Amino acid sequence: MFSSRLLRKSAFACSKRFNSTLAGLSADKVKVTKSEVLKPLVANKDLVFGHTFTDHMISADWNEKEGWAAPEIKPYGNLELAPSAVVFHYASECFEGLKAYKDKKGNTRLFRPDMNMARMNRSTARIALPQFEGQELIKLLGQYLKMDERWIPSERGYSLYLRPTMIGTQEALGVNPPSNAKLFVIGCPVGPYYKTGFAAVKLKATTEYVRAWPRGTGDAKIGGNYAPGLLPQRLAAKEGYQQNLWLFGDEHQLTEVGTMNLFVLWKNEDNELELATPPLDGSILPGVTRASILDLARQWGEFKVTERHMTMPQLKEAIKLGRVQEMFGAGTACIVSPIKAINYLGEDLNIPLDPKDPQSQAGPYTKRFNDTIMDIQYGDVESDWSIVV
Repeated sequence: MFSSRLLRKSAFACSKRFNSTLAGLSADKVKVTKSEVLKPLVANKDLVFGHTFTDHMISADWNEKEGWAAPEIKPYGNLELAPSAVVFHYASECFEGLKAYKDKKGNTRLFRPDMNMARMNRSTARIALPQFEGQELIKLLGQYLKMDERWIPSERGYSLYLRPTMIGTQEALGVNPPSNAKLFVIGCPVGPYYKTGFAAVKLKATTEYVRAWPRGTGDAKIGGNYAPGLLPQRLAAKEGYQQNLWLFGDEHQLTEVGTMNLFVLWKNEDNELELATPPLDGSILPGVTRASILDLARQWGEFKVTERHMTMPQLKEAIKLGRVQEMFGAGTACIVSPIKAINYLGEDLNIPLDPKDPQSQAGPYTKRFNDTIMDIQYGDVESDWSIVV
């Protein structure tokens, strides 16, 4: 039986061959049109995630006969699409999320953007959208960020969130790979996820609904993965829980927290201190923050680091035996999100935060991962994960 990884590798290779003789995305061909009227800036204290957008955007069109047309950096504006465009009917859409940061010297930095480009190409391949040259899009982002530099907040904790998106634009009804597509990038200034410090969350372990499954699309960042989670999230919120803890299968395997990857720091069955996270089995999104936390943990060498299946009954037993030390979600928006309680089958299970500080809203390792990654993002600690553009 083919593994999910082999199937994805095969699909990705086929997609690359399909595009091999067509024009590639090229930053050297970019056409730049500056906005004649600039928008007023919004004060940092008034920023709401995803509500304010910069003056410009990146846009590039593709068709199956010629490949990528010359990209554009142009004034931010509406897209013009036919009502028959396939994106509206068959969810032919994927996206990425990354941030631009200002360091103390005034340089603009991106955090591991090569990983975002690689993941987006895996997402496009999974839903039969075209591939693109990741390094060329990074170059385009650099040009775009120079044009809209005034929108990048300089205060630590603030950044410019970037949303690369690709959609199928072919005007046709019928379930087929799109013959036309559009790649675009918009940006919005954002503040810290926790404006007044960490705020640990309570989770509803969800057994009635499933977010993703092995060999599905859970490992691709496509829009179709997100809308089905809105109803379960609303139901959890009505019961006083901030996020869903997504479970899978009859054994109630742990998968993800809301739209974040999940981490558990515990004493495992062999009494070893272990940082564990679900494996990339095709149902888990390969997060950039996830990979960074695993890399840091292995560099530190202070505990065992494992990617493995865990079930909710196993976690419940570990919590009751006092073996769980910290739990958190991880993603681009927040870096880490501490977890303080889980409701499972009607029972609230409390998760420790910081045993040395009853007032703390995050455990010591949760805070350490957050601070270390943020130091790299803002250039306070030199690392090849952070690139100046």
